[in-house]
Amino acid sequence: MLKIESNWLDLRLLDDLAAQDTVIHRLDPGTKLLTTLIFIIIVSSFPKYEITGLVPLFFYPFALISLGNLPSAHLLKRLLLVSPFVIFVGILNPIFDQTPVAKIGSVLISGGWISFIAITVKLSLTVTAALILVATTGMNAICSALLRVGVPKAIVVQLLFMYRYLHVLIEEFARTVQAYSLRSFHGGGIHFKAWGSLLGQLLLRTIERAQRIYQSMLCRGFDGDVRIVRSSQIRSFDLLYVLGWTGFILLARFFNIPQYLGKLLTGVFS
Repeated sequence: MLKIESNWLDLRLLDDLAAQDTVIHRLDPGTKLLTTLIFIIIVSSFPKYEITGLVPLFFYPFALISLGNLPSAHLLKRLLLVSPFVIFVGILNPIFDQTPVAKIGSVLISGGWISFIAITVKLSLTVTAALILVATTGMNAICSALLRVGVPKAIVVQLLFMYRYLHVLIEEFARTVQAYSLRSFHGGGIHFKAWGSLLGQLLLRTIERAQRIYQSMLCRGFDGDVRIVRSSQIRSFDLLYVLGWTGFILLARFFNIPQYLGKLLTGVFS
């Protein structure tokens, strides 16, 4: 099996996880979507030099992973896939922001390194929250919830197709690379002179595959509506879920919980 097939996003496994029956899976999809959006917005609103205030928010993904019976190693593997993007976003901060903001012993730490760590923590929290949402809800239920809150149908359908058929593009790319490897007489990957022709072949193959998929969907009665097996109904527990997590997230945003606990333990709390 090619490395790209074994290390890329296993979308089918996320669908299998979403089919479980736990207390988190039984929540209304709109409830989980709203809570996740609140979490992502609040995490993104923290100041660029804030790190300790973000620590209590790790309780949110840890609790959902435990209650939702999700494999933490699987989510961590997918989180590592976005690590190059995280490095690309914040790697220049230590170069442009060299203002000293902290000191550990005799070592001065610039604001660029602090902001780089803060960006890393924020992206880790937000990406993990999004993965948990998909793994405990399913893309069909998420798209149905998006339609209920007023997101245009065209956008929702495009999002659903992008998620469902991303692995189709990966399979076509894997077949193209495998065919190139079997016909080439040298190792070390694809030669740069063949990149253009291979991308053109990949484009033609994916367009043809997309047409066949669309015709198959029309033959099966697809009309653009997103249908889910489980009925969605907001209950009192769903409201408690949203209000409870929103209160905790807002508390962590406006009060530095680790700082207050540190003062309390050292006896200088006033």
